[in-house]
Order: sequence, then structure tokens, then C-alpha cells
Amino acid sequence: MQQVLDRPALGARIRGYVALTKPRIIELLLVTTVPTMVVAQRGMPPLLLMFWTVLGGTLAAGGANAINMYVDRDIDSIMKRTQHRPLVTGVLAPAQALRFAIGLEIFAFLLLWGTVNLLSAVLAICATLFYVFVYTLWLKRTSTQNIVIGGAAGAVPVLVGWAAVTNSLGWAPIVLFAIIFYWTPPHFWALAVKYKDDYAAADVPMLPAVASLRVTAERILGYTLFLWGLTLVFGPVADMGVLYLFAATVLGGIFTWFALRLLRTESTVDAMRVFGWSITYITLLFGAMAADQLVRSGL
Repeated sequence: MQQVLDRPALGARIRGYVALTKPRIIELLLVTTVPTMVVAQRGMPPLLLMFWTVLGGTLAAGGANAINMYVDRDIDSIMKRTQHRPLVTGVLAPAQALRFAIGLEIFAFLLLWGTVNLLSAVLAICATLFYVFVYTLWLKRTSTQNIVIGGAAGAVPVLVGWAAVTNSLGWAPIVLFAIIFYWTPPHFWALAVKYKDDYAAADVPMLPAVASLRVTAERILGYTLFLWGLTLVFGPVADMGVLYLFAATVLGGIFTWFALRLLRTESTVDAMRVFGWSITYITLLFGAMAADQLVRSGL
């Protein structure tokens, strides 16, 4: 009887299941998927195709994030930033979270296969497997390269979006993949500067927790410069127009300026400015990609 009385309310459990998917992270993934589809289509793709691709991608990413919380529930209880997560607070049991995550992945695969195409479905599930087995279970707790290599999983949605439209891959989506791949470390390391004590307490070798702020800032600058170059390379590879190239040049320059300022000041405040701009940057960059193609197609 006591167990029934102590059981979290339905509303709390529903919020817990939503929290397992890490909605804010999914938002960033989807910001890249839709513009990629516009570029692949050279105009506006069918709305229904975009809907199913976004829904399937959301479910797949949500399932991956839920598995990540299941695996990391021990260190989530140590880190102040993650102590509110549903498996730490007891709103959900680990078995419930795992069943939910696997169910999302199965449904996402079947949905993408049935409404989009098999290639997109396979790519989405491969991203989950990479995120879980390579990043979460292997690299996160063992290597300072954890977010560098593991971040590849977050770059797969652009491949899913491209494959949804063309049912194929090529150099243009590969460069897009590389753009997200090189954007992820400076984006995440900048945030990790603020929470380096959390990572140290949990014995997670995230770069800012095991290296000086200057070393971290140098790495952030290096990746930002390479990212800037990749965004310019994407122009001719994908036959983009002046609007995109102008945006890529200006946005990359601003990102580099933020990174240089962090290197000069070595301050947590400037690290968070880099983090904040990185979100704005990726949103505006991919928005410019879509706008470029929509303008050129006459829409």
C-alpha cells in the first residue's frame, strides 16, 4: 500500500518521460535537418515528407538520449547540473526508462522506413548505436576525445535529412556532416567550462575538467577556424549562392572573434558567450542555407 501511495503522479511521470528525451538537444538537431532537406530538394520539399522525417528523427534522437540517461544515472546523481533528471529523482525507474527508449527506437525505425525510406531509417538507428556504444559506454568516461568522436552521432541528422529527399548520399551531405562534427566540440567545450567541477567530481575526462582553460580555448579556436573553412567549402561543393556564402563568411568571422576573445581573457563568462553564440551560429547558418535555395528556386 505504501508503494502505491509513494508512486509519482501521472503528470510527473509524463514529464519524466519527456525529460528523458532531452528536448532542448533535439531542437538543435532538427534545426539542421529541415534546411538540409531544402538544400537537397533545391527548393521546398513536400510538407508531408518533412513532417515524417522530423517526427522520425525526433523519436530516434529522443530514444538515444533516454538510453544515455539510463547508462549515466550513476554519475548524473553526482553532477549538480544533472541531479534533477528523472532517474535521479526517482520519478521513473531505470527499467521504465530503458523500455521507453527501446520502444522509441523501434517505432522511429519503422516510421522512417514506412513513410520516408530505408536509408534514412538505417542512418537514424546507426546514430543511436554510435551515441550509445561509442560515446556513452566507451569514450565519455575514458577519453578527452569523448565529445570530439562521440559528437559524430549529432551530425547524422543532416545525412538523414538529405537521404530523405534523395534516397542517396554524396559529397554535399558529407561536408554538412563535417560541419556539425567540427561545430560540436567548441559548442560543448564552451559549456563544459562552466561545469568542469561537475565533470571532475564524476571522473568524466571532459576537456575543461582535465586541461587548463587556455588549452581548452586553443582547442575551441582551432576547431572554430576549421569549421569556418568547411562552411566556405560547402558553397561550391553544394552549388550554393551568394546569400549563403555571405552568411557563412560573416557568421564564421563572428564565431572566430568570440573564440579569440575567450583565448585572450580565459574567463568562464566568455566561454558561455562562445556557447551562446554557437547556438545562434548554427541556427543562422542553416537558416541561410535554406533561404539561399528558396530564393534561388523562386519561392
